[in-house]
Parts: sequence; C-alpha cells; structure tokens
Amino acid sequence: MTTDAAGLGELVLRTARVLRRAHREALGPYGLSPHQSRAMGVIVRSGTEDGEGLRLSDLAAQLGIAPRSATDVVDALEEHGLVERSPSAQDRRAVDIRLTPAGRALRRTLDRARTTVSDEHFASLTAPERATLARLLQAALDDTARRDADA
Repeated sequence: MTTDAAGLGELVLRTARVLRRAHREALGPYGLSPHQSRAMGVIVRSGTEDGEGLRLSDLAAQLGIAPRSATDVVDALEEHGLVERSPSAQDRRAVDIRLTPAGRALRRTLDRARTTVSDEHFASLTAPERATLARLLQAALDDTARRDADA
C-alpha cells in the first residue's frame, strides 16, 4: 500500500467512485438521480422544514451548481411530488422550496439506504478506525478549504 500523496489521492478517488456507484444503485428503485437526492438532503439539513423553506439560490450554492441547474433538479423533484415551491415571505422575488410529506418520508428511506451502503463498505473497520479515518479526511478537507480561502 502506498502512502505518498498521489497514492492516497488515488485511494480516496477509488473509494469515492465505489461509494458513489453503490449509492446510485440504492437510489435506482426510487427513480432519483444523485443530484436530486443530494438536493433533498440539503433542504432537510437547512433546517427549513418547519419554517420558510430554502431559496433556490441557496440550494444552488450549497450543491455547487448553477441556479439554472438547480431549477432543473427542483423541477424534477416537484414532478415526483417530493418538493413544493411557494413565494418567499421575506422577498416577493424569491421562491422558497421545501419537502412535501412524501419527500420527507422518501428522504428518511434514502437515508437508511445510504447508511446501509456505507455500513457495508466500511464493515471491516472498527469504530476507532472509522473515527480516525473521519478525523483525517476532515483535516485534509479543512486544510484544502483554508488554502482555497487564502488564494
């Protein structure tokens, strides 16, 4: 096993590909794309479900995609009856997005499926090894974010 930076980068990329493929397969029965699932997760994590909803521009920013692409994702989710749009109470020009009851129920199902996939992938690691891996990966991400902010 290689421990140089290039080798570690390759291991992370390969692991991400395997997990992404397994998560995509887990989404298959529900007719959702990974982008749609991620959007639902962002809406849930925004904590807006009991309040105003999440603005489309904020969703796009959190997904790291263009607002037009976010519109396409939300359109598809709306067609599935998983999200609803409503005029923003704060800004007449803005639209808020929130999960419907069906969307919240499906999101819980998807979360369980993703947990199962991840549990299977990391089954050979002990709890302390998982904690160490999480700490090291987060440290690498934090360092990259600091360098990006300084640039």
